Order: sequence, then C-alpha cells, then structure tokens
Amino acid sequence: MPFELLVSQGRIADRSPGAIRGAELAANALTALTGLEPSIIGTPSAPEVDDWSRSLPQARRTLEALQDAVAASIGKGNRPLVVANTCSASLATLPIAARHYPDLTVLWIDAHGDFNTPATTTSGYLGGMVLAATCGLWESGFGAGIDPASVVVAGARDIDPPEQQALLDAGVRFFGPDESRPKTIGEAIGDGPVWIHIDWDVLEPGYVPAAYAIGGGLTPTALRALLATIPARQIVGVELTEFEASNNGADNAAALAHLIHTVSPLL
Repeated sequence: MPFELLVSQGRIADRSPGAIRGAELAANALTALTGLEPSIIGTPSAPEVDDWSRSLPQARRTLEALQDAVAASIGKGNRPLVVANTCSASLATLPIAARHYPDLTVLWIDAHGDFNTPATTTSGYLGGMVLAATCGLWESGFGAGIDPASVVVAGARDIDPPEQQALLDAGVRFFGPDESRPKTIGEAIGDGPVWIHIDWDVLEPGYVPAAYAIGGGLTPTALRALLATIPARQIVGVELTEFEASNNGADNAAALAHLIHTVSPLL
C-alpha cells in the first residue's frame, strides 16, 4: 500500500506557537524524502491556553476534514501518513482506522499516556485526553472503536497517578523508555495491522523540540531501531505530531534531520 501524505494545519487545541509551523516543515522534509505531495487540511490560527470544552468545538471543522481525508485515503487502498500539529488530531484519525481495521493495534509512542478524561484532567488540555476518547472512556463527538487491550504505549514516563490507574484498569499495555526495546514492543504489537503514532516528546530533549518535553526519553537512534523492526506489511498508518518549530532556521534544520533519520525506516 502506498503512503498518502496528509498535513494538519488547523489549530487543534494548540497552546504553543510552533506546532502548526512544525507540521508544515516536517511535511516539506517528508516530501523531499519521498516525493509525496501533501494534502493540506485546515487553516492556521493562533495558539490559545484554553480548556478542552472550548478547544474541541473550535477544532471541529479541522477534525472533520481530517477524518474525511483519512477515510478517503484508506478507501483508496493507501496508508495515511499524517503530519499533525498536536496529538489531538488523533481524535479524528484513530476511529476511522478502527472502523477499517477491526483487529487494529495502536502503537502510541509518547512520553505521556494521554489517557485522562474530562473527569480526571487537571490541565484541561485536550491532547492529554485523546487516547482515552478513542478507547471510549469519554465522548469526543468523533467516535471511538479502539480496544484498549490493543493499545501499546511506548516511551511513557510522565503519567498522572489517576491516569496510570485508568490505563491499568482498561488493559492498556505501557512501557517506559528502558522497556521500549524492539523485541519487547514487537512482541506486544503482534503480527496484525498497526497504526503508529509518534509524539516527538517521546525523545530525550535536545533532538526534536516538543512543547511538553521531559527528560529521560529515547534517542532518535533507539526509536529508529524500534521502528525498523516493524514489518512494512503490518503498517496501515503513521502519524507524527508535536514538533515545535522555532524562529531559528538552523535549529529547525537540525531537528528535521533527527526527525527524518528516526522515521525513514517506515518509509
């Protein structure tokens, strides 16, 4: 199945100024690497520190368009390669993937579990509630369908105690950076279809900037080695999120070099 490049450019709960620009730059780098022409979804707008109850309705048009684009891509026999500003974009992508692949495994590569709900969130940030919504723990308006027992979280190290309990109760398997080795993750995901989500805060800070970076992460080389062991025949979609671009061209170029080095085995 060929990849189809889909690029989110509408605000989806962005609280930082560089994620939309980061998605654009990452997409340009992927186009240079693969020759894929991007389909642009949404119109950029300014970041805002708001509660999920405000940011979710504000992002509805972008999420609906992204959902339509992913459905059309899969319907054509393609594999979506989604480059998004925030993890919140997965509210749109994962329910569509689950609809087309009932035995789907989600490999969620992230420093965070993103498994809070409106009842447990302390920040009100929509991005911290995404995986829980797609697993049916709360209603986002964009569907669910992901079996929590088929979710593998890799690189996790910043999880609130109530969130950790929710992950355990739901049957989500999650692994810290030291546990996120190719053999361990390969055994966890099995041999069925896999949707791969990468939030760049999974990396140790200093490689690919992310708004919610935290120490103790994976190196690009370690993550590349993990991705390289996943058979291409299993991969039905990839999404890359949360690259926080700056106003420094040299810094952005260095970050993009790490980003491309990391994901090139998938492509």
